[in-house]
Amino acid sequence: MNETYVECLVSKRQSPIAKALKVFLLVFAGLMFFLGFGFPLFWIPAILALVGAYFLKMSTEVEYEYLYIDREITIDKIMSKSKRKRVGAYEVSRMEIFAPYISHRLDAYKGRKVEEKDCSIGVAQKPDRRYVMYYEGGQRVVLSPSAEMVNTLKNVAPRKVFTD
Repeated sequence: MNETYVECLVSKRQSPIAKALKVFLLVFAGLMFFLGFGFPLFWIPAILALVGAYFLKMSTEVEYEYLYIDREITIDKIMSKSKRKRVGAYEVSRMEIFAPYISHRLDAYKGRKVEEKDCSIGVAQKPDRRYVMYYEGGQRVVLSPSAEMVNTLKNVAPRKVFTD
């Protein structure tokens, strides 16, 4: 049996606002904790700030794992390196196009009303290495795959995968 296996792990960039809010919540919790030694009612806001910082950390520290095995792309979302959630599984044979984010080949798909899933690093880099996959006409998935994964997909579906 001829199986190809490629794995790619990318980290989504945190926004500066989320970083600043995490720092603010932790500083606020520390301040309220120390003020709580004189007046214990201050411990309630300290606990609430710590809980808020925890949930903010869980939602902003995100990694995506792309896994290609035997003509199927599986995407998992890893939150704070502790919790894993399946985003989707996509068969290469049902994919319409896989092209760079700024490719002219995606011009024909711009007017479509589709569900969009952004599983990329979240920001444009120079050069932009994000790719867009249209799947079965109803989904648009934005990815940041490695060069090895793009080459593997190009070998499997050369008429659907573009690298220009």
